[in-house]
Amino acid sequence: MKAVVTVIGADSVGIIALVSGECARMGANILDISQSVMREYFAMIMLVDIQELTTSFADFSETLHKLGEERSLDIRVMHEDIFNSMHRI
Repeated sequence: MKAVVTVIGADSVGIIALVSGECARMGANILDISQSVMREYFAMIMLVDIQELTTSFADFSETLHKLGEERSLDIRVMHEDIFNSMHRI
């Protein structure tokens, strides 16, 4: 099982460390990551393996969302099945 994590917001030092650290703490393994900075804006997409989560998927998603709110970032988590269904033609 996999999930897509997106992070968008003002660029600042430590965003990747913050999000990846929280993923590791909850048992999510980062499989792929892409990030870019466009002027002062940070954007990142991560594909994470959620098979070994130490919490429920809902708690994982909510924890990352709250982490984003604390840092004025928009962090969203979407289960791979939903992501794939949304992007099929």
